[in-house]
Amino acid sequence: MLSELQQKLDYVNAYRENRLIAAQDILENPALFSELVSICFTPSDKNNHKACWILEFVSYEELLWLQPHLDFFCSNLKVLKDESSLRPVAKVVQLLVKSHYQKEENKICLSEENLQDCIEASFDWLINDVKVATKAYSIRTLYLLGKHYEWIHPELKVILDKDFGDHSAAYKAVAKEVLKKIK
Repeated sequence: MLSELQQKLDYVNAYRENRLIAAQDILENPALFSELVSICFTPSDKNNHKACWILEFVSYEELLWLQPHLDFFCSNLKVLKDESSLRPVAKVVQLLVKSHYQKEENKICLSEENLQDCIEASFDWLINDVKVATKAYSIRTLYLLGKHYEWIHPELKVILDKDFGDHSAAYKAVAKEVLKKIK
């Protein structure tokens, strides 16, 4: 028998409005959040990519809900291979890292191990054959992390300089923006 969340995910499609409705449903039923995170990192689940879409939208509103799940979330980034799952999760990683380094009271607290998992996943996505949106989020995430890990910016610069000519205008725009900030 399918869970309540699985039944809801069966009806989600790629339309933004449809994804927003599903995310709103999670925001109104926080008890479903743990299962959502679990489905995100179960690539064999037919609704895996849909759960990732919803997680992205929920994270814009309630990023702090991920705090108790960070060890699971970060350590499982490497299990994701499907493009439809990677893009929204790469965005969530960017949101987490950005929040971690904010000076606000209500911020995400990533452990050193969480940060290392985010660095590793971001570099993997950047150098592997994934779509440009995932790479763009990875570039921006690595730029933020490079402000705190001095070895990242030089490595990022090498990759961006090397790959610049082989990518789309969107990739080049993000690469140019970040390279300008690094120099």
